[in-house]
Amino acid sequence: MTTEEDIAWFKSTFRPIPKPELPDDSVEYFIYHLPSPTPAVIDEAAETRVRLLEVQRTAAELTKDLLKDYIWQRESFKLEISKDDGITSLRGRTNYGDSIEDEWVMVYLLRELTKRHKDIWVRVVDSDGEFLLIEAAGTLPEWLEPEVADNRVWIHQGNLRIIKPKQGAEKKVTEKLTFPEARRIILEEPDRFIKSPIIQEEAFYRLRNYPTQISENLHSAIVTIPRKVAYLLHQKSAYISPAVEALYVRDPIAMRPLKAKDASDLVFKPEDMVTVSVRFTRVGYAQLKSQDFPLPSTWAGKLPSTEERESYARAETGMKLACGFEMLLHDPHHQDKASVREMKMVLEDVETGYEQLPTDEEIEKTWDQREDDEKWMDINFEDLDRELKGRKKGDDKEAGNFGDESAQENLQRIVARFEEFLNDNSAGFDGADFIDDFGSDSDVDGDDDEEEELSSDGEDKDASFNEEEFARMMKEMMGMPSGPDSIRNRVQELGPDEDDDTEQIQDLSRQMEAELKGTGVLDLNRSMQQLSSGEGGSQGQKAESSDANDEAVDEQTNEHINLAKNLLESLQGQAGTAGPAGNLLSMMNMRMPKDDRS
Repeated sequence: MTTEEDIAWFKSTFRPIPKPELPDDSVEYFIYHLPSPTPAVIDEAAETRVRLLEVQRTAAELTKDLLKDYIWQRESFKLEISKDDGITSLRGRTNYGDSIEDEWVMVYLLRELTKRHKDIWVRVVDSDGEFLLIEAAGTLPEWLEPEVADNRVWIHQGNLRIIKPKQGAEKKVTEKLTFPEARRIILEEPDRFIKSPIIQEEAFYRLRNYPTQISENLHSAIVTIPRKVAYLLHQKSAYISPAVEALYVRDPIAMRPLKAKDASDLVFKPEDMVTVSVRFTRVGYAQLKSQDFPLPSTWAGKLPSTEERESYARAETGMKLACGFEMLLHDPHHQDKASVREMKMVLEDVETGYEQLPTDEEIEKTWDQREDDEKWMDINFEDLDRELKGRKKGDDKEAGNFGDESAQENLQRIVARFEEFLNDNSAGFDGADFIDDFGSDSDVDGDDDEEEELSSDGEDKDASFNEEEFARMMKEMMGMPSGPDSIRNRVQELGPDEDDDTEQIQDLSRQMEAELKGTGVLDLNRSMQQLSSGEGGSQGQKAESSDANDEAVDEQTNEHINLAKNLLESLQGQAGTAGPAGNLLSMMNMRMPKDDRS
């Protein structure tokens, strides 16, 4: 018989099942119908459902118009009616794989929906949490930490809205905001929102070129593939993504069909080949091209000679793609995918004669033969290094490009943000002090007419880096003279092409030691004699401060010796590659010889 004590004990041990975490590389989005206060509706739940169905139809129209030929890397954007704790909403979850651009395509669609339906509010999060705040991290108020950001970030009428704490509670915000509380604030306290164009611009920065950028997420290439593969892709170009992924994540079990003695059991035999244009996602094409995939035994002797570079490159890419389709259809791991079931049905229609494969004439006359430039895959590391260091005004004509224009803009933005952080005098070990959004909107927006002082070449003087001053400070810290006879001049005389780099490093070490000895910091006896001979003070003062001076000299000397020693050891440990010591000396225009000792 159950007693009250048993029930009490059971309640004390009961713990609610925790909500599962969002998987990696996934984004989750919620759409709520939260209209402004209006006269009571007879059936509020029914009205909400009707409005959300309208939003769902608009989303389908937007997807059809903007994403007609778009290819998702893994999963597509989708919205479903859901009811949680009595609240009806539209929600969806999409695994975007390695294609970050897919995530931003979905953010763009959600933002457009809020512009077309004025009474909906949207939340979007990924496995990193409120990733819109991560994009705008440099402009956020100080109190807005990741631990308290849940349910505070919303998109409404195309704008970013952030719920702030109550007045006076912003100095120390520790409590998380629940969805019911956020919903109440949206409906009853509209003054609790941060409306900052600066934050919004940073949060939506990646959407600046949408919707035109959507088509730039794809890449068309000419490849040589079996006719069946070409027919499948012509029926539905989205089949390309699961096939590329099957190749990219292959394992020994998936490779079994390709290791057979002959190709008789293959679905896509290396015969009846056609050269066609295939549309990939950029990420998928890069994955396919970068794969080190040895020629399977079933494809032996089926590729052109390597001397025919263009034909071989197209055939090799087509071979990888065909093998990806083969693994996709054979591997039991993929059989539950809707795309696999669809492909099998299409191929069955071909086998039964219900559908006919395209002829060469049909492919040549009616199929698209587009081939995009692959320069976006090329990175010139010298240009990349120049971008990281920051370009001067007028350098753009001389500098080359790396990757695509979007990658360059993002990198330049990162460098600019880093310079702003370095120039922030209020920044400490915990980071920069951010804006305070609890004042008026004009304060938040940074409406300050004061202009920053610029140098003659248009560079921000505060953001400039004085190499000579840095070199002088480093040498003084190391106890080295900063004049023209310093180590810097002698290091430049060391040529990079000397036969014995090891001897050069040792010679550099001896020269640095000589410089340090020249300053007297390594001569303990001399330092002590100077102190005892009366330099800089009277005999009475020497007697009183002798112990303190001895300790100070020993400490300073050890610091200088350790600094020089650690610097040389760090250089040797770099083994000619990049590292902190090499970077510091490079800033002082010191070129270090390579240590090739094994």
